[in-house]
Amino acid sequence: MAERETRDRTLGSRQLAALLPDPAGARPAYRHLARAIGALILDGRIALHVRLPAERELATALHTSRATITAVYDLLREGGYARSRQGAGTWTALPEDRAPHGVTRHLRPHDSAIDLARAAPALPEQVLVDALAEVTPRLAEHTHTPGYHPYGLPELRAAVAERFTRRGLATVPDQILVTSGAQHALTLVLGLLCGPGDRVLVENPSYPNALEAMRRARLRTVSVPVTDSGWDVEIMESTLRQAVPRIAYLIPDFHNPTGCLMPAAERARVLRAAHRSGTWLVVDETLADLALDVPAPAPFASCAANGAGGEVITVGSMSKTYWGGLRLGWLRAPSRLVTELAGQRVATDMGGSVLDQLLALALLGRAGELLPRRLEELRERRAALAAALTEHLPQWTWRLPSGGLSFWVDLGAPVASALAERVLDYGVRIEGGGCFAPDPGLFERRLRIPYTTAPDALREAVHRMSATLTDGLTPSPAGRRPHWIA
Repeated sequence: MAERETRDRTLGSRQLAALLPDPAGARPAYRHLARAIGALILDGRIALHVRLPAERELATALHTSRATITAVYDLLREGGYARSRQGAGTWTALPEDRAPHGVTRHLRPHDSAIDLARAAPALPEQVLVDALAEVTPRLAEHTHTPGYHPYGLPELRAAVAERFTRRGLATVPDQILVTSGAQHALTLVLGLLCGPGDRVLVENPSYPNALEAMRRARLRTVSVPVTDSGWDVEIMESTLRQAVPRIAYLIPDFHNPTGCLMPAAERARVLRAAHRSGTWLVVDETLADLALDVPAPAPFASCAANGAGGEVITVGSMSKTYWGGLRLGWLRAPSRLVTELAGQRVATDMGGSVLDQLLALALLGRAGELLPRRLEELRERRAALAAALTEHLPQWTWRLPSGGLSFWVDLGAPVASALAERVLDYGVRIEGGGCFAPDPGLFERRLRIPYTTAPDALREAVHRMSATLTDGLTPSPAGRRPHWIA
């Protein structure tokens, strides 16, 4: 049984209490709490198959009676959200007729809602047709081989290495591991370098799927703020010195979701601080090519090559620059570590799709033609979003990002989750800023609004959000956390 396999995974009473509303705020309190816990399970904020706190401990943390918590757990079991075993405890579960919100949210790709939950561009059909025609003869050649490439296709590893070299960081193919996306690369690194309870430094806000991977690996995150003006490097240096995290996960290039770009001098300081604390830096460069108003930044690890010190693992992907449907990414690391990560990979994944890797090779070969087109398209869409926000929602504030795929908008009031919930009825799918927070209750004044859809769709989405606000919204105490968001 799943609960037997995960019996050491326990949700603390204080941790659960921090996620729940005040039981004194509704009657009957036990039904109110049970519904809240069920919603947290569906949202992914409470993992499946973890042991819930003992009734007495949770009652104390919530300042309520044990009888109330007993009734809560009874309702959760009746609804299929919990299972118990005499003398062993109560575990979270998923009802047979329900699916996590993040899964159901992405089972409807062809409905009429304008999708602003995913900051990922589409691939022009003709580009894919041309690439398929180019790679078909190569694919035929590979059918005479077993097709397993745990490190990635040699020619693709060479192409990615050459890409790093052109950007200013000398790289050889042995330093490249091809993965099934940047998220896959991160989970491999977490699995190899970290163990349950290890500290990981993260930015606040940060990419939700990365934070979720760390939670599922049972890591302890320590966060450093990223504001509209960027990083406070002194705080980061102090945190590295005092917390001594095992790794630090950073998005320095057009940061997701704020859009900030870390200056070169600050990168060197972070590298030196990480070197002193013995912390591995995992640098997510999935947005690095999407420089709209400034030159594309050099690889973060090039500062280390120039003598700043520190160990750096660089993660990249085709998803944001070309197309997420390829599920193709990579990481750059010392050759020895790449070998160890390939060994980590084969335990669950013998290698990526040969076809996807050949397509990625063809697209990278046409980068000089395709990337400028992509950047011009994004500039047009960014301008359309900026104009629509100025016209329809002038009370919102935002900073025009110099690259990346989205605005980080301040709504002026803590209504982000309520707006995201209500605007779905108006045909717009978006997530509140709380999704990007390492800790609950943050960024309820914020929305990430991507500009990856067509200008007309962006203008219509902003118009619908404006219409939603005319109905009035109740401020939300804490945002929902999605199971998955791009």
